[in-house]
Amino acid sequence: MTSMLPSSHQRLLDIIQQKLSADSRFTGLLAGGSLIHGGVDEFSDLDLVLVAADSAYDAVMEERRTIAEGFGGLLAAFTGEHVGEPRLLICLYGPDVVHVDLKFVTADALSNIIERSRILFDRDGSMATLLDKADVRWPDRGIEWFEERFWIWIHYGATKLGRGEIFEAIAMLAFIRDQVLGPLIYKREEQPQRGVRRLEQKFPKATERLKATLAEHDRTSVKAALQSTMTLYEELTAGELPADTDLRRSVQAYVKAL
Repeated sequence: MTSMLPSSHQRLLDIIQQKLSADSRFTGLLAGGSLIHGGVDEFSDLDLVLVAADSAYDAVMEERRTIAEGFGGLLAAFTGEHVGEPRLLICLYGPDVVHVDLKFVTADALSNIIERSRILFDRDGSMATLLDKADVRWPDRGIEWFEERFWIWIHYGATKLGRGEIFEAIAMLAFIRDQVLGPLIYKREEQPQRGVRRLEQKFPKATERLKATLAEHDRTSVKAALQSTMTLYEELTAGELPADTDLRRSVQAYVKAL
């Protein structure tokens, strides 16, 4: 049910659903994100998948912005090439200023998905069958993925600090929190890895540890944050990876010498 949505979101979703159900080019409307996971509030996005008929898909892709404008109140929109998803149209709607992601697909795209979507509109009853047959797999990363990247990323952040590019070093720390530390916290809790999403609400103890990886615009602060990041990483991977390797020792020594 979508009755948990804030009124601003519900009004917009109702309009989108009505417009699409009246457009014969579309066979279904699915919802993802917080409409599946829960915790919807006034700050939530609407993550929607618009399923178009194969024969209409090319025309729909050409008219994506026009379709989005047809829902009323479109303030801005751009496509998702920057996140590797050209089928995505990222929108902002007024007057309540609601973020809506519109992903345009055909039914074939539902064969491999990261989560089972919620069906909001199903023209011919095929959506449930397609989702039942889908290979649903959340893109969790294995421990080796983190180890292959973490120390290289730490070294990169340290080189920025060494050069005096403090903003760059701080940005790298944020990147590592999102790509490594946050997912590892979720992994430890045996939950799907979701970056640093809602960590404050889900894992308050881990949040306290993560605070040490935040840095001010100051060399000493950034160095301390890098060291705290390495320490926390080692704790989160303890027992799964070798505790003492040439790679770890080399990068730790590099940071210490700054």
